[in-house]
Amino acid sequence: MTTTRPPTPAGAIGWLEAQGVDTVIGTVVNPAGLTHAKTVPVRRINAFADPGLGASPSWHAFAIDQTGIAFTDKVGVVGDQRLRIDLTALRVLGDGLAWAPAEFFEQDGSPVELCARGTLKRVENALGEAGIDAAVGHELEFVLVDPHGDRLPATSWAQYGLAGVLEHEAFVRDVTVAATSAGVAMEQFHPEYGANQFEISLAPRSPVAAADHLVLMRIIVARAARRHGLRVSLSPAPFAGSAGSGAHQHFSLRRQERPLFSGGTGPGGMTGAGEAAVAGVLRGLAGAQGLLCGSILSGLRMRPGNWAGAYACWGIENREAALRFIEAGPANPHGGNVEVKIIDPSANPYYATAAILGLAHEGIKTDATLPAQTTEDPALLSAAERAAAGIALLPDVQTEAIAALDASTLLRSILTDSVVDMAVAVRTMEHDRYGGLDPDALADKFRMAWSL
Repeated sequence: MTTTRPPTPAGAIGWLEAQGVDTVIGTVVNPAGLTHAKTVPVRRINAFADPGLGASPSWHAFAIDQTGIAFTDKVGVVGDQRLRIDLTALRVLGDGLAWAPAEFFEQDGSPVELCARGTLKRVENALGEAGIDAAVGHELEFVLVDPHGDRLPATSWAQYGLAGVLEHEAFVRDVTVAATSAGVAMEQFHPEYGANQFEISLAPRSPVAAADHLVLMRIIVARAARRHGLRVSLSPAPFAGSAGSGAHQHFSLRRQERPLFSGGTGPGGMTGAGEAAVAGVLRGLAGAQGLLCGSILSGLRMRPGNWAGAYACWGIENREAALRFIEAGPANPHGGNVEVKIIDPSANPYYATAAILGLAHEGIKTDATLPAQTTEDPALLSAAERAAAGIALLPDVQTEAIAALDASTLLRSILTDSVVDMAVAVRTMEHDRYGGLDPDALADKFRMAWSL
């Protein structure tokens, strides 16, 4: 199957029909991390692109419990927006289906401030205007469950073991073939620490394209699982007391074709601007946590010992630091980059990337100072040693993460008040309704909340 996209919007219908496509999906991700969609017959694709399809502003306010709508003063039952797909990102998925990412626009054609893809596009453009190019590589962790969301047998499972690949060989191969056909570049696909847990690493792309590919990869994985009588849990904590799932992001920056995370005289080969970028992200992590891992489930994963980056610090190849720095070298063909470990699958990937890159940009603009790296597991340091090094334990209490985001003037300046207020609203609803549940009840209730 060819993956070449149509040369022009006018040629989209004929090109898609020649590939056997009869239905086109357009998706958006809302502030609660939910993936919403509309579909059209293939001959309506150009109308889906412009002027778009109607969508209520309440799409931004839907909560993860399948019933809640976190209405605010600005988002209610009045009004209508347009959902427009981006035909330049169109992909054929097979079996008569094609997909494209969508964005929200007002009726007059102006962008909707709450639009996640539009928000990331704006941050990416701001970097470009400053002469900075960013590349982002996403990781996708998930747990295979049965059609009812219950555990699968794991008698032969071992962490990172071959048995997991062989047990689900048909699924693994199906995903690999489908991703290749859709033009999504996977760098690796392997069993993870938890039972029936897998991780897929995607090749780095420009920020918006990278987030698009993550959403597309989730669709590919979900379709493949269904074909094999399985489902996929994208919960940060699918089962209480078991391994959680992350959604780590790697990012790198270049200015005037020069990498900022290699070739310099700073730690790990960072340039001065690279150090400032990492310092900017580190400085803003506490405020950004409500966007990166702010769901009612996130606190079950955000704990020391889970490789979730529970401590706000950075270190070269330190998997317990919130920011893990990977040096350039023969074993790292993409060059120096930063892995943000606290992100989990409940996050909106467009907002998460916008927050990270916006904080990095602010660090460069303000020439932020990077503290010394943490060279060991922060949990092994005494409280006094952590305090002296400025290492703080990020909270695992949702209300604290929400409050920090709400109070962050920096994140509001990067993402707009509308985005922050809506994110705070949906997460506050989660806590108000379900904050009293114990970990087992929370994990059971929301195991499939973000599943496709």
